[in-house]
Amino acid sequence: MVVLYPNQYRNYCVFDDAKVQKLASEKESALPIIKHNLENPKNEDDIIENLYALNLMLDNGVSKSEISNLYPTLSKYNDTKSPNVQTFLAGIYRKTKIPDAFGPLVKMLIRNSIEPPSDKYFDPTEEIGGAILNYLA
Repeated sequence: MVVLYPNQYRNYCVFDDAKVQKLASEKESALPIIKHNLENPKNEDDIIENLYALNLMLDNGVSKSEISNLYPTLSKYNDTKSPNVQTFLAGIYRKTKIPDAFGPLVKMLIRNSIEPPSDKYFDPTEEIGGAILNYLA
């Protein structure tokens, strides 16, 4: 299954749940696989699917510090204009509070305010702003 992007009827992505759940269930042992996939993505589907798996891992108790160690790989996407990648990155940064990610989050928010994402069905501003507020709390 390919990733289904937000559209006029749904403001979220749909993933191959079995694939993502399997990856997320492997917990820390899946981190090298995710790192490799994010360093060598085939396309945006591959990127957001792996970021989504990281988000699930955080929700399922995988160590924040283990996922924070992936920041050098995650930071590769800090300047993306993709609203989907921005949203998943912001979600990870919100949960891990990686200190180095604060500036890129602010930059994303400012850039999106000046030049709103072209995706007419989805706006990452809420997640980015929420992540920034979590850092400030």
